[in-house]
Amino acid sequence: MSTKPSADIATKLAHAGPSPHDYHGFVNPPVVHASTVLAPTLDAYKDRTRPYVYGRQGTPTMSALEDTVTEIEGAAGTALTSSGLEACALALLSCTKAGDHVLVADSVYGPTRRFCDKVLSRYGVETTYFDPALGGDIVDHFRDTTSALFLEAPGSLTFEMQDIPALAAAANARGITVAMDNTWATPVYFRPIDHGVDLSIQAATKYFGGHSDLLLGTIAASERALPALQETRQYLGINVGPDDIAATLRGMRTLPLRLSRHFESGLTVARWLQDRPEVSRVLHPALESDPGHALWKRDFTGASGLFGAVLQPCTDTQLSAFVDNLTYFGIGASWGGFESLITAPDPAIFRTAVPWKEEGPLIRLHIGLEDPADLIEDLEAGFERLAKG
Repeated sequence: MSTKPSADIATKLAHAGPSPHDYHGFVNPPVVHASTVLAPTLDAYKDRTRPYVYGRQGTPTMSALEDTVTEIEGAAGTALTSSGLEACALALLSCTKAGDHVLVADSVYGPTRRFCDKVLSRYGVETTYFDPALGGDIVDHFRDTTSALFLEAPGSLTFEMQDIPALAAAANARGITVAMDNTWATPVYFRPIDHGVDLSIQAATKYFGGHSDLLLGTIAASERALPALQETRQYLGINVGPDDIAATLRGMRTLPLRLSRHFESGLTVARWLQDRPEVSRVLHPALESDPGHALWKRDFTGASGLFGAVLQPCTDTQLSAFVDNLTYFGIGASWGGFESLITAPDPAIFRTAVPWKEEGPLIRLHIGLEDPADLIEDLEAGFERLAKG
């Protein structure tokens, strides 16, 4: 069901997708489990323009989520994948061929980097990693064979911002496809396609789903990039289960409300951490002290609950004492759910263009929907354990 172009994104998410009256008035679209789609006649079977011809190529359930994402992204169309990593991989495969060169931000999601290094390289595609701070100077790294520019802002471990409009403009002028992993902000707080990006990627596993109970990815495409994206998805046979699609649709209806709480609570905890003697610096673009704050304030309208903090140098035993006994922070990968999480990644093992040189350990926190006062009390007790060693 379409909404007015001027409608707020919360309104769009409450009403996007098929009309309830298309399905006998039921508010939510049906969850269609299907492989075979029958045709009434042989001529109809041969007609490949029918809305649905085979389950892998589309169902009403798939269309409901694709249409919703397309509307809120301001895109020409959307492809669904079975995970966020698969979305990153499909986006890159759709715009590269043997002999091509791709440029990837050095702060990109680790598994995306591994895909470039271990898979694209096998098919003759070369990857160069660049300093996320380059901006328009990215032109110095373009080659005649450069076919794709892959961005992520902020980086999901080290949280550097990027000048997306400048990077995209430089690539657009040369016909280079621009892809961006926008999982951190979601289209609620930043719409990449409005800023010159061709392929806007979401690990819908995270904020779209919102409940840590599904795996799904989305790629919203510009008019220019959509045909190659759809063709590549079809040739690879990529498909998503209808139950995960339905759960994602349900999560998206409350996305703006949940993100607002993540944003507010995340800033509260981040500001508290800034004043702790155990913390060297907090990595959060919405903080005025962050090097990327001006870019974030110019281009984004909000922030999620994911950020990092570099601690003062401490031993592994002290770090474990801090992390292992937290009450409200689970130790686990992913983020975007209702619960708070903490990990202690080492960016140095990934970085090549800009080495990671912090002396103290990095912790990455996802601030969930709990009361931030309870989370702060939990972290404070953790720092007390750290001090005792």
